[in-house]
Amino acid sequence: MNQLAYIIGGGLKENFRARLNVSPQEVQEGAFVVIESGEWLFYGLVTDIQLGATDPRFADEQTEDRLPPVLARALHGQTLYTNLEILPALMLERGPQEEAAFARWLDEIESGLREKPRPMPVKTVPPHHAPVRLATEGDIAEIFGKAEKSNFVIGHTREQGHPVRVNLEKFVQRSAGIFGATGTGKSFLTRLVLAGLMKHNVASVLVFDMHNEYGFDDTASDTGARVVGLRTKFRSKVRVVGLGAGATIRGQVPDFNLEIPMSAIRPADIEMLTRELNLKETTPTTLEALVHTFGAQGWFKAFKEMTTEVWTEEETGKKFPAPGSVAAWANKHGVNVMAAEGLHSKLRRLFNKPYIVENPASDGIAEVIKALEAGQHVILSFGKHESDLDYLLVSNLLTRHIRERWEQTTNRFRTHGEQEPRPLVIAVEEAHKLLNREMAAQTTFSTIARELRKYYVTLLIIDQRPSQIYDEVMSQLGTRISGWLGDEDDIRAVLSGLAGRDALRGMLARLQPKEEVLLLGWGVPMPLPVRSRRYDDAFWKELLGGKSGGDTVGKTIKELGF
Repeated sequence: MNQLAYIIGGGLKENFRARLNVSPQEVQEGAFVVIESGEWLFYGLVTDIQLGATDPRFADEQTEDRLPPVLARALHGQTLYTNLEILPALMLERGPQEEAAFARWLDEIESGLREKPRPMPVKTVPPHHAPVRLATEGDIAEIFGKAEKSNFVIGHTREQGHPVRVNLEKFVQRSAGIFGATGTGKSFLTRLVLAGLMKHNVASVLVFDMHNEYGFDDTASDTGARVVGLRTKFRSKVRVVGLGAGATIRGQVPDFNLEIPMSAIRPADIEMLTRELNLKETTPTTLEALVHTFGAQGWFKAFKEMTTEVWTEEETGKKFPAPGSVAAWANKHGVNVMAAEGLHSKLRRLFNKPYIVENPASDGIAEVIKALEAGQHVILSFGKHESDLDYLLVSNLLTRHIRERWEQTTNRFRTHGEQEPRPLVIAVEEAHKLLNREMAAQTTFSTIARELRKYYVTLLIIDQRPSQIYDEVMSQLGTRISGWLGDEDDIRAVLSGLAGRDALRGMLARLQPKEEVLLLGWGVPMPLPVRSRRYDDAFWKELLGGKSGGDTVGKTIKELGF
């Protein structure tokens, strides 16, 4: 294997330093390199490339034109040099170099006397002059997984184009995040990941599709090209749900429609909208009185039907609130009239929502849960209801019901040995609107990020401003896939809690604006910048095999799992 460099210094508390043997143009920041050291292999990332000189005079003066070519080359190889900084990530035992000792080592592993070697955190250092080389496809596969089981190709190494895989079974065990500035292709990357989850069938997926992008075919805003929807490729697995009766998505009829029954709305759902509706501190007290009067299922309908600013006049000329008014109810139950009327006025935005009805045509919430439990995937498209208020209310309310169901199923599984719950991934766009510091304590999503991993439910959050997501939620994210971020606060947020984040900061800031991402976190063995796969016909052909887009009987049967 061609030697790239050799180790000249460094340590466990700092990066390794290596002297480059080849032209600096042959290696890039973020290159995945392997250091060979006797019985061990060390894996690391190039985090910096530095020019140096044994004598500053030769660096300051251009001597190449005044020296013969042979001397000029010698000057650049000896007096003028290039060093690499390598962030050590993992080490792997490869056995003794001597043939007989290596055979005994293998026998011990096969007989169970010695554990099978596996990558582990770096706990020692290679010796001086240990050779450094670029990682091969075999090295990448050793660390990131081979083409088997639920290993999904997320992209390729930037230098040599070797495939880099993510283990989806591990990916769904903790919440994950996809980040990147506007225009860096987050939606395309999310489609890739969701397609992988659906194809490998490792979890059910619920997508809150705020901008109607994921279900049916779309058109790319920058190129005008057709963007294939997930429903088009996984017809038997994906159910597209429209919000509200008669809703259509991009001119197409969804599989069914979701209407929110008034009886399903709880005070917690309203309190979660405090900032959006500009609610006052008295709101919880008023809501508590409404529930006490009309019950948890009847308060919303009863409050909606109350009138405001209606007065009745007695014969004496004295005015008092008319029966059925907000003021009359407030006076009767000892509630501040102005607080009650103020809340009623602000909730009028909800009262007028056409998808909140007294008697839905069908139990859409139960149908969504049933589909997810059956192993199908649900894409909830908001259609024309694209305001933050719609998104906050519906996503939180539906997720609350899902959380309750999965907790019950998990408890029955652990207590009575009933069927194990199916893992569920909830994909949330514009995550900072639900998981910012003010909202995080009130939404169901923050509870899922912190606690629901043990109940088989995790989040996939997609956002362009990770710095606005609550720190406690960010710390719970296992896998982080980030495109280019221009804001220093966003970069700091994505790298929070990770070893070597100072070295990775520049790498993340210098990604190409499109089709380059940095893989980070618990879900991948080590950080690595990659060229992400393109979401095109070639991707679908590789993922599904055969002709992409064909709706044959055989393909449908295969999708159904037979």
